[in-house]
Amino acid sequence: MARIEQIAARQDGRAGLSRRGFLLTAAGAGFMFGFARKADASQVYPSSLPGGGMFEPNIWCAIGPDGTVNVNVIRAEMGQHVGTALARIIADEMEADWDKVKITQVDTDPKWGLMVTGGSWSVWMTWDVFRQAGAAARTVMIEEGAKLLGTTPAACSAHNGVVTANGKSISYGDIVARSKPTRSYTPEEMAKLPLKPVSERRLIGKPVAALDIPSKTTGAAIYGIDAKLEGMVYGRPKMPPTRYGSKVVSVDDTDAKKVPGYLRYVVLEDPSETVPGWVVVLAKTYPAAIRATDALKVNWTAGKTHSVSEAQILDRGRELIAKKEGGTYVFDDKGTEDALHAAHNLIEREYICASVAHYQLEPLNALAQQVGDTWEIHTGNQWQSLFLPVIAKALQVPDSKVIMRTYLLGGGFGRRLNGDYAIPAALVSKAIGGKPVKLILTRSDDMMFDSIRSPSVQKVQVGLNADDKIVAMRHDAAAGWPTEVMAAPFMSKGADGKPYDQFAIAGADHWYDTGPTQIRAISNDLAKETFRPGWLRSVSSGWTPWALESALDEVAHAIKQDPVAFRLSLLTATGRNAGQAPDSTGGAKRQAAVLQRLADKIGWGKTQLPADTALGVATTFGQERGMPTWTAAAAQVHVDRKTGVVTCQKLWLVLDAGTIIDPGGALAQTEGGALWGLSMALFEGTEIENGTIRARNLHNYTPARIGDTPEMDVEFIDSTEKPMGLGEPGVTAIAPAIGNAIHNAVGVRLRKLPIRPQDVLAALREHHTS
Repeated sequence: MARIEQIAARQDGRAGLSRRGFLLTAAGAGFMFGFARKADASQVYPSSLPGGGMFEPNIWCAIGPDGTVNVNVIRAEMGQHVGTALARIIADEMEADWDKVKITQVDTDPKWGLMVTGGSWSVWMTWDVFRQAGAAARTVMIEEGAKLLGTTPAACSAHNGVVTANGKSISYGDIVARSKPTRSYTPEEMAKLPLKPVSERRLIGKPVAALDIPSKTTGAAIYGIDAKLEGMVYGRPKMPPTRYGSKVVSVDDTDAKKVPGYLRYVVLEDPSETVPGWVVVLAKTYPAAIRATDALKVNWTAGKTHSVSEAQILDRGRELIAKKEGGTYVFDDKGTEDALHAAHNLIEREYICASVAHYQLEPLNALAQQVGDTWEIHTGNQWQSLFLPVIAKALQVPDSKVIMRTYLLGGGFGRRLNGDYAIPAALVSKAIGGKPVKLILTRSDDMMFDSIRSPSVQKVQVGLNADDKIVAMRHDAAAGWPTEVMAAPFMSKGADGKPYDQFAIAGADHWYDTGPTQIRAISNDLAKETFRPGWLRSVSSGWTPWALESALDEVAHAIKQDPVAFRLSLLTATGRNAGQAPDSTGGAKRQAAVLQRLADKIGWGKTQLPADTALGVATTFGQERGMPTWTAAAAQVHVDRKTGVVTCQKLWLVLDAGTIIDPGGALAQTEGGALWGLSMALFEGTEIENGTIRARNLHNYTPARIGDTPEMDVEFIDSTEKPMGLGEPGVTAIAPAIGNAIHNAVGVRLRKLPIRPQDVLAALREHHTS
């Protein structure tokens, strides 16, 4: 095992479709295309590549005659240093000089394949192909270097951008300059190339400088909100009262005309039905657009959900769970219902999670213009392959006539998987003859338009026999399904053959041996009608473990068993929980290992703490069952009985994510995820009110502040298994660990997130009187 300490120079077999099958199916459904860079305006990293003479053994990398190595990256950069992580996979395998590695984040072209940055997929999806691409480059350098050195490839070795044989050496740059190699490899040919053994890796798992830091530090890096085109005007939307169904009745711009720089307003007609009822104000400057939009008077007829509240959405979830029909079963073991009915003791609990907004630093923005017969969309986006066809539909042009230009994202967290914000920019540009329009949403606009994490209701039932052994389990979860709304072909098939949104149930489909088990995912239709459900960092894995791990803790306490020992007894790694190579090798044994390591670190059961202070634990498997990052977390909290304030004093995480590519990035992502988990557990959550979210800015939306940051201890298990994801697993186990710690500290059980002080006080009063 290896503890990855703070680095001095910090860098920021479930049922249905397998992940690989899921991606292949998506390709067949028409989602596989990417984008080719043409416009200098969208350059993310200023390139020092030579003008010509580049050797390209494949589409992913190239070597210049000066020794520069360029790596093409199709994943969005939003502060996670994804380019550094991915480039080092190629650079390590090809034995490149890291000081000469550059990255280019590409725009749209079919050759790139599926362009998506989410689900903690980037490293997992890229690992194999980038190692093969690096091996192809190294193979050619050795072959061509051998010719120039007058020897055979077998006598040569490559290291740090140099080929050496018999005491002589030649650099990669000189090989390209003198030999001018032209050999290229197909994916099939690359897959047959030998790869370096783990013992010879120089960059993977080692601290190196992040490639995007210099340009971000100097200001040379361009974010979407920074993009400029000659002659552009600025736009800001006047937000309709409901996400769907609003219709413009009248517009009065009398007062808007008094704002210097105001140009006009545009009532959008959107064939894609993405932004119904929108009116966009155009102005010469963005400050003018802000003021003129505030002054514009618009009358709408609101959609049918104009009076819907969060409480109604949650009640609808309860109603759907209570029905035997409906939903999709992910696990549907025979005998579950009979075993629960016959159980000696049935423990049944309900758990609630509030809606949560993304609140990314950079508000939504897009810059659109028509160039000839092609539309250019300049923006930061996480899923170009999903939303380019929607933009084309809105513009009523073929997909081939739309190009999305790549920019840095000032925060994404799943919000920019949904590219809906590009639609109004494109439509307004079309309305004014294709001239460039830069549309920016204010923070309050952004919050009102956000694709929020749906509020959710979960019901967990655990049946026990007379010996306090689990004989059956059932877990029902009702929420709005983001994939159903935005990418229905990507949904999986359940055990009953019905489609379901795997990102609205992942985390509930656990690795515990609980006897016959049923896991049912239910789409909350009222949520879907009221807002556009979105993917938010760790998606369902940010709320399903809240129910699962809280329920198992409640069961352990009810039968007077140690919560850690109880969980370990259920992680038997048999049946569907045995795991399968290459993604879940070892199965539940690896989850048990991280839990045991965590218990050892924190001195579980041996630590004496002050009054009203306690530890709580939880464990899960990261983002999805098909690519598990085995995760265990502990929280130490203090509860103030007078105020109800919960202070999280320290967090511990132990993770097994397979091979760690970028230690600094892995640590930063895990810490960031854990802090978001803390924020959603104790602070963060909005509320649906009158058909939209109530919180519009930081005066009434309250994420955790710096003063709320606890001490953190993060450890990664040493592994040579295939690398999994780390962008989101840090979130997953934090809330239940905190909830379990609160119970251990003061004896009350909270079953709703976020845990507000008033909820703690109410629980303490009830506990005192009971």
